[in-house]
Amino acid sequence: MSERVSLSEFLRDARKVVDEIRSRSVKAATLVYHDDGDGLCSAAIVKAALEHEGYAVKTLCLEKAYDEVVKSLHEGVNEIIFYADLGSSHADLISRYNAGRNLTVILDHHDPKPTKDPKVVDLNLEHYGFSGESDFSGSTCCYLFAKALDERNSCLAYLALAGSCEIPNGFRGLNDAVLKEALKEGVVRPKGKSFEAMKLRARVDDLFSKLQILGAVGYYEGGPELGAKACLNGLTEEVKAKVEELEERRKEANRRLLERLYQEGLEEGKHVQSFDAGDVFKGMGTKVLGQFCSFLSYQRRLVNPNKYVLGFVNVPPNVPSWGKLKGALAKASVRAPDPLRLKIDKGELPGAVQLLYLASEGFGLVDGHRYAASATFSADKKAELVKNVERVASSWPLRLSL
Repeated sequence: MSERVSLSEFLRDARKVVDEIRSRSVKAATLVYHDDGDGLCSAAIVKAALEHEGYAVKTLCLEKAYDEVVKSLHEGVNEIIFYADLGSSHADLISRYNAGRNLTVILDHHDPKPTKDPKVVDLNLEHYGFSGESDFSGSTCCYLFAKALDERNSCLAYLALAGSCEIPNGFRGLNDAVLKEALKEGVVRPKGKSFEAMKLRARVDDLFSKLQILGAVGYYEGGPELGAKACLNGLTEEVKAKVEELEERRKEANRRLLERLYQEGLEEGKHVQSFDAGDVFKGMGTKVLGQFCSFLSYQRRLVNPNKYVLGFVNVPPNVPSWGKLKGALAKASVRAPDPLRLKIDKGELPGAVQLLYLASEGFGLVDGHRYAASATFSADKKAELVKNVERVASSWPLRLSL
């Protein structure tokens, strides 16, 4: 499928959703979004675009699409629900709980599952021939939908670029097209090795790095909400002070955990090297575990670059603005060091998200990409997951058809 055909089909489907939204008398929507930098940019885009249309928007930031949270969100009837940078990997779960009740729009770039409810529309650009690994971010998907809603939302292009900073190797594919458009319209301008958002007078990469801290480290103390506002109103002194406070807290936790791992080492198997973070990140969002695993994957004196890095952390039971989860949950994050990525690309080993899907089949809630993925599950399944990861990786050549 060519880029022109793929993008035109996305825009056609996006306009159908826009028509459906405008045909309804309901002028309120619920927006569910991820807690990383891309998720905060995505939330700011969708919220701003909907509010320009006169909608009252209720927001909920989630680290994961927890089963019981998703169920509660879809108990209403004739509501409008958006998932931003979240949802595609759980489109089957969302479909099951929605059961034809509410118009649900997913704007995401994570590996998608099929939708089974016609009222659940997944506009993930992976369905249109693009790669969520390299061609677009969740915020880019949200931006293109916002433009389908109203061309004047092109002023939000800088947020698509900021969110896309999570994708390595620069702006490519659709992200490159957004960059060229933003430069032409004067929304951004070159600034050093990056680009400055003219509205905010801030570099998009600097905005992204601060959002990563606000959303992840500050998840339980209003960080995501503060970050989403900063996307539209700028990096105020209040925001900068909060980022500095949170970053110092994370650095200290990272230092303590790294020191412990140098002393004790990781649990090493044939294909995976694992560790449990314990309570070192207490009070922070679990996204910090993945960020630490990414950092750890480059520590050559500590990790084997030819094995998956697998970290665990317990999930706090409280979901801000929602309530308390039932049962004790844990989160696992997987990262593939650079040399291992070559084996993944050749099909010799499974990608991170494939690995976790198969290893936690029947008990895990998984999302992610080829080189980075995460899963949540009952806290008593940690040892079983490690065992399953080894089994899946060892038998992978026999699973290439899956």
